[in-house]
Amino acid sequence: EDPEATLDGFSVVGGALSLSYLKDVSTRLKLVDLNGALIREIPLPTVGTATLASGLPDQDEAWFSFSTFTVPRQVYRTSVKGAGTELWAKVEIPADTTAYAVEQVFYPSKDGTKIPMFLVYRKDAMAKTGKDGARPVLLYGYGGFNVSLTPGFRSSILPWLDKGGVYAVANLRGGGEYGKEWHDGGRGMNKQNVFDDFIAAGEFLIRDGWTRPDRLAINGGSNGGLLVGAAMTQRPDLWGAVVCQVPLLDMVRYHLFGSGRTWIPEYGSAEDEAQLRSILAWSPYQKIPAPGEAAVKYPPLLMMGSDHDDRVDPLHARKFTAAVQAIADPASPTLLRVERNAGHGGADKVSSAVESTADMYAFLEAVLDVNR
Repeated sequence: EDPEATLDGFSVVGGALSLSYLKDVSTRLKLVDLNGALIREIPLPTVGTATLASGLPDQDEAWFSFSTFTVPRQVYRTSVKGAGTELWAKVEIPADTTAYAVEQVFYPSKDGTKIPMFLVYRKDAMAKTGKDGARPVLLYGYGGFNVSLTPGFRSSILPWLDKGGVYAVANLRGGGEYGKEWHDGGRGMNKQNVFDDFIAAGEFLIRDGWTRPDRLAINGGSNGGLLVGAAMTQRPDLWGAVVCQVPLLDMVRYHLFGSGRTWIPEYGSAEDEAQLRSILAWSPYQKIPAPGEAAVKYPPLLMMGSDHDDRVDPLHARKFTAAVQAIADPASPTLLRVERNAGHGGADKVSSAVESTADMYAFLEAVLDVNR
C-alpha cells in the first residue's frame, strides 16, 4: 500500500479485487487477491486517467479505458490471472497527437504547500523558442467539491497549442487529488487557500520563464468561475485575460438563488457572522470598488453565462460584469456573452458549443495578440 496514493474505486473481477488509486493526479491500477495480496499492477501507457478495470466477478477478462491530454480515449483488455494487456479500441481524430508533450511540475503556494500542475505544449514550438518568457499561456483550475482534475483529452486546446500556446491545469486544494485533507484545505473558512494556490500558479509560470502577465490568461467555470473571479479581483496585475464561465461571484447572497443553499458546506453562509467575515474577504463581487472609490485596472474579461442556468443563477455573471464595466478602462474590454436556451452545462447543440468555444479562443487570441 502506498501512503501517498488515494484509493478512489474498487470492484470484484475474476475472483480478485480491482483497485484504482490516484497518485500525484495520475491513475494507478492494481489487482489484489481477496486477502489483499498484490497480484500485479496494470501498466498504463503514460501519465493519465484510467477507469477502474472491471468485468464479471467470475470471468478472467477485464476492461478499462485510458486517456490523457494528448491521447483520446482508448479501451484496453487485460487478464486477471495473466499479465497481458492489449489495446482493444481507440478514438481516431484528424490530428497527430504525438506532436504534443505533457509535463508535470510542482510549485509552492503562499503557505508553502506543494501544488501539482500539468503543462501541455507542442514539442516543436518548445524546441524552437524554449522558455522565452513570452508564450501565451491559458491556465485552468477548479479547486472545489472534492473534484480531481485528472489528465483528459480536450480537442479544443489543439489549435491553441498549434499557435505556440501552452495549456496549464493547476490541481488546487479544494479538489480531491490527495483525499479528504486536500478537499478540506480549500473549503469553508479555508477557501482563500484555493485562490492562493491559483495565484501562485501564475507567479510560477512567470518566474519559471514560461510567460509574462500580459500573455497569461485564466479560465474556469462554475466553482472555477468563482476561482478566476477571485484571482482577477485579488491580483488584477497578474493576468492578461480572464474567461469566466457560469460562475458564482456574489458569495454573500449565493445561497438564496438556484441550488446555492446546498453548497453551504463548501463555502459557508453569510447567515453565520464568522463565516460572513471570511466570505467578505474573498467574494469577487464585493471586492469590486464602486465608481469613484478607487482606480483599479482590471484585465480584459469575457464573461460567459447561460440564460436558463437553474444551478448557478446568471445574476452572478450579469452583476459582476456590470460592476466591472462601471469602472473599467475603455482600452480593456469587458464583455458578457449569454448562451440562449442553455443551462449550467452550456449549449446543448454541437454547433452552438463550437461557436461558444470559438468565441472564447477568438477573444484570447485578440487580447493576448497570439498571432504575433
